[in-house]
Amino acid sequence: MTKLLDRYLQNWFSQGWLLVVAAIALILSLPTLAVLSSIFSNQAETWDHLGATVLPGYVGNSLSLMAGVSVGVLIMGVGTAWLVTKCRFPGDRLFEWALLLPLAAPTYILAYTYTDLLDVSGVVQTSLRRTFDWQVGDYWFPDIRSLPGAIALLSLTLYPYVYLLARVAFLEQSAGVLEASRLLGCNPWRSFWQISLPLARPAIVAGLSLALMETLNDFGTVEYFGVSTFTTGIYRTWFGLGEPVAAAQLAACLLLFVLWLILGERWSRRQVKFYQTSSYYSLPSYELRGWRSWLAVIACAVPIILGLLIPAVDLGLMTLRSPDQILGNQFWNFATNSFTLAMITALIALGLGLVIAYSVRLANTAPIRFASQITALGYAVPGSVIAVGTLIPLGWVDNTIDTWFRDNWQISTGLLFSGTIFALVFGYLVRFLAVSLGGITTSLEKIKPNLDNAARSLGHQPLGILGKVHIPLLWSSLMTAGILVFVDVMKELPATMILRPFNFNTLAVRVYNLASDERLSEAASSALAIVLVGLIPVLILTWQIRNSRSLPKV
Repeated sequence: MTKLLDRYLQNWFSQGWLLVVAAIALILSLPTLAVLSSIFSNQAETWDHLGATVLPGYVGNSLSLMAGVSVGVLIMGVGTAWLVTKCRFPGDRLFEWALLLPLAAPTYILAYTYTDLLDVSGVVQTSLRRTFDWQVGDYWFPDIRSLPGAIALLSLTLYPYVYLLARVAFLEQSAGVLEASRLLGCNPWRSFWQISLPLARPAIVAGLSLALMETLNDFGTVEYFGVSTFTTGIYRTWFGLGEPVAAAQLAACLLLFVLWLILGERWSRRQVKFYQTSSYYSLPSYELRGWRSWLAVIACAVPIILGLLIPAVDLGLMTLRSPDQILGNQFWNFATNSFTLAMITALIALGLGLVIAYSVRLANTAPIRFASQITALGYAVPGSVIAVGTLIPLGWVDNTIDTWFRDNWQISTGLLFSGTIFALVFGYLVRFLAVSLGGITTSLEKIKPNLDNAARSLGHQPLGILGKVHIPLLWSSLMTAGILVFVDVMKELPATMILRPFNFNTLAVRVYNLASDERLSEAASSALAIVLVGLIPVLILTWQIRNSRSLPKV
């Protein structure tokens, strides 16, 4: 009788958790479904106009951007990961974690700072004209506000995705295989190309896919540099042409790009499989001496200097020249808006992530696992796509409610959801729930099931076990996941630009608006605040890496 009761309770809990997770998955998938459904709308006239004018440029620039960023992040990410993992040179331990720091600076902030430095009126060109007594037009200087400039800056901020995963892959490679390659006469270069690189290929492709998704998501850099991509096209079509359906169809095309990246990454892992015996003993390393050691130092230092130090110093100097921008009311109003949105989203994302992860632990069935994976897909979707997809269903709900109240009460309810903070938070949740869910799931899997069984034997129900056992054990992971969501919301620009209420600005929007008006000095304090906040999760990540199991070198 007891076994039947336990089985009944288990089935009841499984069905209950499945309904909860399925409801969350359905609600969070509405933006993606709304964008995909727009493909069937008839907008032939608008598409004929876009196809004859700007659409080829959107496609060509997006593909060129992806190709250029792929080359940049692979060279910097894989090269530096190999150097700090397999070679010994001055400062290699420092570079292991410092190479992650450029991830803290959003690309659009780099675009603004390097424009301030390298443009015609910038410090560099002004100094050249003063030193050599040149005039504008007497010399050639690369144009930073161009497609190559966007590729360079995106590569500087996105290579840590490849670096991190490639370094982990290099660390996990079998010491025996690498020693065997040495005995067979392989020099470091040949060992890298024939042994280490093929073994690390799945991890490198995964990191490259993340970098390319962020490339497609970028709005501030390409808009400021005048590079027309799908992201800028969505914004212009919606607000410039007043064609929300056509904008949604452009968003669907961009979503197909992302799906192509995801499927390509999974296909590459299925096509090539390597099996290795992981060894956490001393990995063979190469002692670099003389000019080779200094070349390695330069190769590792340049991405850090260009990707973080120079922009941070430039922003700091501009902020010191205009201290009133920090003390003014506007800065703190925008900072309060950003902080409020980020805090609300982080708390809700933690709650939803905990519910979903715990439901998978309680009832690890195929439907629940599928529903949990659906909730995590939003992180792979660009912010502009999510924003457009969010406005479509929320606009329909607002119009339906307003129509009902007009017909029955002669009252106009206006916009209750779209064009409000609710729409912003909902869009952020769709995009960043995967961040909290991934961290919570990973930590929850490390808790042994015996603790659950022991708590049940003492008469505790699942919710009681969650509150008294799991949450205390997950506290540090919950804090880390919350900080990651918080910072991602602070930096998000495309979704905020489309979803924000009228006259409601965040630090990211403030930086974009001022930089667009060529008022970079006024934007410096807000940009520096975003960079400093972005350093928090990077420093946490580097701390975890340094305190993880170290692998000695020989």
